Amino acid sequence: MRILKSLGFLLLASIPLAMPGPSRAQIAIGVSVRVGPPVLPVYAQPICPGPGYIWTPGYWAHDEDDYYWVPGTWVMAPEPGLLWTPGYWGFSDDLYVWHGGYWGPHVGFYGGINYGYGYTGVGFWGGEWRGREFMYNRAVTNVNVTVIHNYYNRTVVVNNVNRVSYNGGPRGISSARKRARKDCRARASLRSQTRADRARTCSAVGSFAVGVRESRPASSGGQLAGG
Repeated sequence: MRILKSLGFLLLASIPLAMPGPSRAQIAIGVSVRVGPPVLPVYAQPICPGPGYIWTPGYWAHDEDDYYWVPGTWVMAPEPGLLWTPGYWGFSDDLYVWHGGYWGPHVGFYGGINYGYGYTGVGFWGGEWRGREFMYNRAVTNVNVTVIHNYYNRTVVVNNVNRVSYNGGPRGISSARKRARKDCRARASLRSQTRADRARTCSAVGSFAVGVRESRPASSGGQLAGG
């Protein structure tokens, strides 16, 4: 397994050298694991730093040894009108595979995972673009109204109240495959991640599968805040 993994990294390292400059930012490393990620932890959303920032939820990433939690953060949208589709773990061919997040004009498929704070499993209810200004739904996002004046209050009903962090497989979130086909169409307008986004993913995004050691960290309990 270690030899195959090393060959995979060498292959990935050689790909950018053979590609034109604008395409290099779109190459990233994906991960497949034999054990599913833990449940989503409880955490408080930090206050929005200013207008135009979009909440990108935390997620479980995996290195050579274990899962580790990547905290959610506020990220300035690359341009007005773009929304963040979170990445998610999906079960396929007896492996848990990470599907990276991306920017686009619509929120695509993210496995039905209830990440909280507007990401209920389908779509995003934490705010919306109105022209070139982003309006925040104060009912599910942490905004300081003395700093941010573009906001509204709209109750969000959450049907998926569990904290399962992966789609499919044993005890995972089940979702219709037609949702995945919609996601494929949404990816036609895929925007590559910014440098800050790629740093957050810590080599846990992309379309290349790399085998890693089977392991599972301790799970945390409680109800996901902001769900």
